[in-house]
Amino acid sequence: MTDTRTETRSVVVEREIAHPPEKIWRALTQPHLIEEWLMKNDFVPTVDHRFNLSAEWGVLDCQVLEVEPNKTLAYTWNGLGLESTVTWTLSAVGAGTLLRMEQVGFKPDQQLAYHGAKAGWPRFFGKLEEVLARLD
Repeated sequence: MTDTRTETRSVVVEREIAHPPEKIWRALTQPHLIEEWLMKNDFVPTVDHRFNLSAEWGVLDCQVLEVEPNKTLAYTWNGLGLESTVTWTLSAVGAGTLLRMEQVGFKPDQQLAYHGAKAGWPRFFGKLEEVLARLD
C-alpha cells in the first residue's frame, strides 16, 4: 500500500528555444539576468552556495546542488512551507536548445503551491525568452 502522505508531485516545463545552451546558461546563472526573468537574488553557480530569491510575496531560501555548465543546474527552492528542488537541463537540438525545468517536492496538502508553480513557470519561461532575445 502506498502512503499518500509522503507522495510528492512535480511540475515540468519543456521548451525548445532558438538559442544555444551557452546563451541560456548565462540567463540561468547571472544574477542580473535572473532578476529580469525570475526574481531578485544573490545567486552564484557554485555547489553548496546558499542564496535567496525574493519577490513582493516573500523570500525563498535556496542552495545550489549541481552545476554542470551549459547542461545541468539544480538548487533547492524552499519557502512558505514548501521544500522542493528545481532542476534545469539544457540539451542542444538542431539550431537551439531543449530547455527542461522540473520542480519536485509538492506534497498532497500543498495544492496552492503546486497550482501556483504550474501557472507561474510558463510565465517565467516567457520572460526568460524575452531576456534571451535581447542578449548578444
